[in-house]
Amino acid sequence: MSLKNLDNKNRWRNKVVAFRVSPEEDKQIETAVRLSGLTKQDYITWRLLCRDVVVQGNPRVYKALRNELNDVLTELRQIEAGVGVDSELLDTIRMIAAILGGMKEE
Repeated sequence: MSLKNLDNKNRWRNKVVAFRVSPEEDKQIETAVRLSGLTKQDYITWRLLCRDVVVQGNPRVYKALRNELNDVLTELRQIEAGVGVDSELLDTIRMIAAILGGMKEE
């Protein structure tokens, strides 16, 4: 059993919530977590509670963006004339664009 943890509002986090996802869904969640700069627990909690996830730029987020853009570029090079672009790739591109758009505003 894991140790009890206090959150930033000094509340005990001692309840466990678990669920199953497909490998594809896991990949999308992991990508979103990496790009957000949050912990997986914080990212999922914020999203489940319908709170906006605000990305704070830091070296880890910039590195994740760079790596993810490199992966997207590799996939796009393999696609001929935009045919065969899957929804997961489009979701990743939209997420990156939103993050970069938010950084541009500041």
